[in-house]
Amino acid sequence: MAWDTTRTRRLLLEAAVEEFAEHGPQGARVDRVAVRAGVNKERIYQYFGGKRQLFTAVLEAELAKVAAAVPLTGAHLTDLGEYAGRVFDYHCAHPHFLRLLTWEGLERGRAEVAAEDERAAHYAGKVAAFAAAQEEGLITGEADPAHLVYAVYALATWWFTAPQVVRMITAGVGGDGPEARRAGLVRLVRRLTHPDDRTGGHRSHA
Repeated sequence: MAWDTTRTRRLLLEAAVEEFAEHGPQGARVDRVAVRAGVNKERIYQYFGGKRQLFTAVLEAELAKVAAAVPLTGAHLTDLGEYAGRVFDYHCAHPHFLRLLTWEGLERGRAEVAAEDERAAHYAGKVAAFAAAQEEGLITGEADPAHLVYAVYALATWWFTAPQVVRMITAGVGGDGPEARRAGLVRLVRRLTHPDDRTGGHRSHA
C-alpha cells in the first residue's frame, strides 16, 4: 500500500541520516541503516538503488528541511544578522546536516558530489537574492554577492563544523555559550552586511 511505502522510505531516510552522519558515505553500512529503521535491507535497494543513491536522497531531504525551516525571503534581506541567527538556531538543533556535508567534502573533495546541479541551483538562488538586495541598497555592495553569501553561512555554521577549534578559541571567554555566540554572530553579520552601521545594530527600511 502507498502509505506503507511512504512510511518505510521515511524510516530508512531517518535511519540513514544518523548512519551517514556518524560514519560518512564510505563507512556507512546499509545493514546498520536497515537495523536502525527496523526495515528489511532489500527495501533500500528497492526504493533507492544502493548506498550512494541513499546518501543522495538523504542530502536532498535534509537540504529541503533547512530551506523550509530557514527560508531566505525579502524581509530577511533587511536584517541578515537575524537571518544568520536563525540559521545558527537550526544547526544548533540539527547538527547532523553539517556533519553530512563535512563527510562529503572529506571523501569527495573537488569531485562532483551528489545532486550537485540541484544543490548548485539552490545556492544560486541565494546569490541572486543577495545581488538583488545589493541593487536595491538593502545590503552592502562592496563585496561580490557570492562571497557575501559564503561569509554569512560560514559565520553561522563554523561553530558546528569545527567545534574543537571553537572550543580552543573561546577557552576562558566568560559567559560563552549558545546564546552569547548567537548574539555575537548577529552583530558580526549586521556589521558585515551594513558596514555603514557602526553601532552593530541594523538599519530600518521604510
